[in-house]
Amino acid sequence: MNSAEAQLRIQQLTNELRQHNYRYYVLNEPSISDFEFDQLLKELEHLEQLHPEFASPESPTLKVGGSVIDGFETIKHRRPMLSLGNTYNETELRDFDERTRKSTGLETIEYVCELKIDGLAISVFYENGKLVQAVTRGDGIQGDVVTENVKTIRNLPKTLRGNYPPLFEIRGEIFMHRKGFERLNQTRIEAGEPQYANPRNVASGSLKIKDSAEVAKRPLDIFLYQVYEDENVYPTHWDSLQSAQSWGLPVPQTAKKCSGLDEVLAFLHEWDEKRHDLSFDTDGVVIKVNDKRLQEELGFTAKTPRWAIAYKFQTETASTPLLGITYQVGRTGAITPVAELQPVVLLGTTVKRASLHNANEMERLDIRLGDTVFVEKGGEIIPKIVGVDFSLRPSNSTPLNYITHCPECGTELTRNEGEAQHYCPNDELCPPQVVGKLEHFIGRKAMDIQSVGSELCETLYRNNLVKDISDFYSLKLEDLLALDRMGDKLASNIIRGIEESKTQPFERVLFAMGIRYVGETVAKKLAAALRNINRIMSATVEELVAIDEIGDRIAETVVFYFQQPKHRELVERLRNAGLNFQAVIQEKLGDSLVGKSFVISGVFEKYSRDELKELVEQHGGKIASGVTSKTNYLLAGTGIGPSKLEKAEKLGVPLISEDDLIHMINGNS
Repeated sequence: MNSAEAQLRIQQLTNELRQHNYRYYVLNEPSISDFEFDQLLKELEHLEQLHPEFASPESPTLKVGGSVIDGFETIKHRRPMLSLGNTYNETELRDFDERTRKSTGLETIEYVCELKIDGLAISVFYENGKLVQAVTRGDGIQGDVVTENVKTIRNLPKTLRGNYPPLFEIRGEIFMHRKGFERLNQTRIEAGEPQYANPRNVASGSLKIKDSAEVAKRPLDIFLYQVYEDENVYPTHWDSLQSAQSWGLPVPQTAKKCSGLDEVLAFLHEWDEKRHDLSFDTDGVVIKVNDKRLQEELGFTAKTPRWAIAYKFQTETASTPLLGITYQVGRTGAITPVAELQPVVLLGTTVKRASLHNANEMERLDIRLGDTVFVEKGGEIIPKIVGVDFSLRPSNSTPLNYITHCPECGTELTRNEGEAQHYCPNDELCPPQVVGKLEHFIGRKAMDIQSVGSELCETLYRNNLVKDISDFYSLKLEDLLALDRMGDKLASNIIRGIEESKTQPFERVLFAMGIRYVGETVAKKLAAALRNINRIMSATVEELVAIDEIGDRIAETVVFYFQQPKHRELVERLRNAGLNFQAVIQEKLGDSLVGKSFVISGVFEKYSRDELKELVEQHGGKIASGVTSKTNYLLAGTGIGPSKLEKAEKLGVPLISEDDLIHMINGNS
């Protein structure tokens, strides 16, 4: 794959994975299996490693995925709620163990194995033994406060017993037992209502209900598996779990402490057989390093902890008739064919649809209308089509022809030579593409327009009230009140949210405009370097490339974007609406650390690692992840990693304490 092909494939994967994240976390309607998602993500990670210059700052490899719920208070997590890296085979698990042992310098690692529950992640806070707050995962950085709904879960104590910390956070998974799910569906059948698809979707959807009395009618359950407390009372993860159980909290009894990988593998083999006898769905096992000091040393990537991994069990396969094929249009215009299946039950859930990805995949499978197809599922919700039962193919079947025109707007599709994906080029008028731009504009990291969500964007577009992003600022109260199910209070909140968005800083406005390759970080770089929209619009490729971290691809895209008259007109409409196109640059607190590079390792008494990182950067220094010949100082706390210490000593990198750092900031040697 040459450079141009890699760039295009990275862009395709980035867009496709973003859409799948949205469907899974927000809509609870995934269109591919967990396994397929993980394979796409691994392909993207591999390509980004080979071609880092093409990686988007907003890449799905750096994010947990998901969104927040409209109508609930949204708060930032005290600690990010990260996802886990996945593996589907023992070879990759052995690689994980080898990396962990090499990083820590230990021959044998003690792990804790826990069954992976197929539910909804939640963070619960207790203060002085009282349940005071519960927050959803959201997008991993911030989530929604759903305390009253979580309090309806019967096995979650509102008051603790025993010797608990005065304030702590504990995370877990909200789920539903299969029998409870079946009873709930039977009630809906008797009431003439449609059945729910699977327990995970019901558990997730239940927390979005605004009436906690209604939530209480759902047979929700919870398991808790991760304790966080500020005092570091518990030296191991296992100790914290045993203590949590003594306080009355529902900790899974299936968890086990394992010495070394062989015991971990024995646990996996045991539960691969026994999982079918459980009353709830599990699709694998989470393996965590037990020693919290080692967890701290191993640290995190941008998306996952390096001290934990999820092992997924093998798949289950069934056959079912293919009823038809539909085509979906993504925000970028990418066309995705979807197989509509006769419902089939796999691992306790009903499967009706599966993504066929692109024309190449359909051709590879030689899939045809009337076929019976093999579908595979390993704890996922919407699985993968792995083949066709040719012995059952009708004698009069004919090969399928991929659609030639967009199913939404009728525009003839394009497909670049060598590409698998078809695209609708009508990005200005094709409804899903336009609505996707509106959704991006109102997003939390963009204009953060309160009380406006995806559904309302769709409604405003369909009612010809908002055709492009500038139209938000022409909306009037009477326009909104004319919509179905729109009350005075909600309409007023929407108008207020739109008006308040005008205070967003320039870099967020620039990001919200949706210029290709201009993610959150690139927008900040452009705003800081050029200060206003006029200079950005008139900048040459050479001027843009001179800015830190702006490469040729980004520079050429920005120049091309602003060469288009329609985009210059859009800027003027937004400027006239009162949006901010002038940067306000925040000055650093000092420059005492300018030109110095630091690596942080260990646990500190006065500051957290994040606080130390912020201090260094506020005074002009840079933070690096690993010790190299270019490292000026290793900022060392208790339990410093042996590999970092050894490398620092070998390279002659000085070790400093947090007090030493403060002296340096204050100008003392």
